[in-house]
Amino acid sequence: MAKVYEAIDGRLRELILAQPVFFVATAPSGPGGHVNLSPKGVAGSFAVLGPRRVAYLDYTGSGAETIAHLRDNGRIVLMFCAFEGPPTIVRLHGRGTAVRPQDAGFAGLRAAFPASAATDHGLRSVIAVDVERVSDSCGYAVPLMSYTGDRTLLAQWSGRRTDAQLVEYRASHNAVSIDGLPALSDPGLPDTLVG
Repeated sequence: MAKVYEAIDGRLRELILAQPVFFVATAPSGPGGHVNLSPKGVAGSFAVLGPRRVAYLDYTGSGAETIAHLRDNGRIVLMFCAFEGPPTIVRLHGRGTAVRPQDAGFAGLRAAFPASAATDHGLRSVIAVDVERVSDSCGYAVPLMSYTGDRTLLAQWSGRRTDAQLVEYRASHNAVSIDGLPALSDPGLPDTLVG
């Protein structure tokens, strides 16, 4: 049976942080447009900032649907599945914001994650979520799977590009969502990390 919690307690925090992959879902306002669902990973890229606040590192990718949807309406849900151990699914519903390197507050958010040059190159924003609903449910249908490690392809891909090339990539691939909503309206701004 599903259970709703007042906040992310110690048990839920441990379960969330133990998962090597989580899923992020957003949607544009209104009846049209495409719902987006993205898997996220990379060790150290998720942080529980408080009992009702979380964040994750958002790297340059093939699209920017989450950022566009957050700019449109702020709605977001994150889902964590236990692929090992007791069968549990945790969902965090809330309001999110994409905080870019040039934005006020970026340095403070970035400090919540391990410092590593490998995790900064290609970093496009930190997605911060104010959690409005915390729930868990059974994961009886979630398969048992073993984690063997992170893929290194994203770091390799961004590592082959200069900062200027990443800015150009974002300008051509991340400026708008697939539905034409603005995502990175200022993709030409330098992505120099604050702080």
